[in-house]
Amino acid sequence: MAERSRILVVDDETQIARVLKTALSSQGYEVKTAGDGESALNLAVDWIPDLIVTDLSMPGMTGIELCRSVRERSQVPIIVLSVRGEEKTKIEALDAGADDYVTKPFSVSELLARVRANLRRVAPQDSPAALVEDGDFYINPESRVVRVRGKEVHLTPKEFELLMFMARHPNKVLTHRVLLNAVWGGESVQQPEYLRVFINQLRKKVEPGDPPRYILTDPWVGYRFEPAGAESL
Repeated sequence: MAERSRILVVDDETQIARVLKTALSSQGYEVKTAGDGESALNLAVDWIPDLIVTDLSMPGMTGIELCRSVRERSQVPIIVLSVRGEEKTKIEALDAGADDYVTKPFSVSELLARVRANLRRVAPQDSPAALVEDGDFYINPESRVVRVRGKEVHLTPKEFELLMFMARHPNKVLTHRVLLNAVWGGESVQQPEYLRVFINQLRKKVEPGDPPRYILTDPWVGYRFEPAGAESL
């Protein structure tokens, strides 16, 4: 029997936590809940979840602070839930290390789809994916090791997935819609703030400085990945 994926639900509203636990358990996941960020951190150390679903507004440690603390020690996928749907809040959560964002009220079916998508993207594949060695980049999909100009770069799961997708389509303009659909799924094609945040984060980690050499912007259209660097073309 295959091992069940572990999901940690963090929400100070016990009714929501109970509903989420029931819905996720019905899909075969092993679920534990925490009512605050501090308890969630302790549980994450002892139990080691495969995915975290957390509210933003909680007493004590907020969901944003929880994301930052988790990211200091783990790259586990994080889905944030919040009644605050404005772009600024979404960007703050994504910048803190969240991989996805669902606004309350939400449908359980949508959340389950997001959970499946995030778990699928970090699951080991049945057959090894092709190694990428192109220009200044070395990317190993199995070990998730990334080196730029020989120096190892540490990426979050979503940053790695975004870079991997772009690296498999080098020197081509990839539209916002194509990138959003590939990395976050079809439900996210109308949320370009996801892409802006992660492109900026990737650039901070892989670019030698300004202006960017590898991840280039095509205004109003999308982005183009040039692994050899724009200066050498």
